[in-house]
Amino acid sequence: MIRHMIAVAAIAITPTLALAAGGDSNPPKPTKTTKKCLFGRVWDKDRGRCVRPNKTNFTEEELYQAARELAYAGQYENAQNVLRAMPDQNDDRVLTYWGFTYRKMGELELANVFYEKAISENPDNILARSYMAQGFVTEGKTDLAIAQWREIKARGGEGTWAETSLREAIRTGITYSY
Repeated sequence: MIRHMIAVAAIAITPTLALAAGGDSNPPKPTKTTKKCLFGRVWDKDRGRCVRPNKTNFTEEELYQAARELAYAGQYENAQNVLRAMPDQNDDRVLTYWGFTYRKMGELELANVFYEKAISENPDNILARSYMAQGFVTEGKTDLAIAQWREIKARGGEGTWAETSLREAIRTGITYSY
């Protein structure tokens, strides 16, 4: 009974962390890209080895998922190597991850340039809004974070990981590292 109560409490208190770093329903599972590959290389299952992301026929979605996996694993520079190989640098998901990696590397101004461009490309990109606002919380710019939180809610994002994690960051001052 006590275990059940603890589990229920943990679910009620914890934001939906599974929606982190990309808005997908689950965190990326580590693959050979993060287990074996170095220097921003990506596992090519057809070749059975790690390859440079621009030296193979990966689809845009495969590259995006590799960048997401690397970013989630804290390999920000490696994620950027994959992002460089993305064919559409104006895709709002790509721009969001450029912003995310720069924010995690401590370059908040540069991160915001990418977040703003992502939002310009897709005003409903609530993940870019949440990540940018998490940076605002880090900088003590709570008013700007609250403005983005309101935008997320206005764009139908209430209850999503993006909204919940930002609301908690504003409330506690503790941001998420993914």
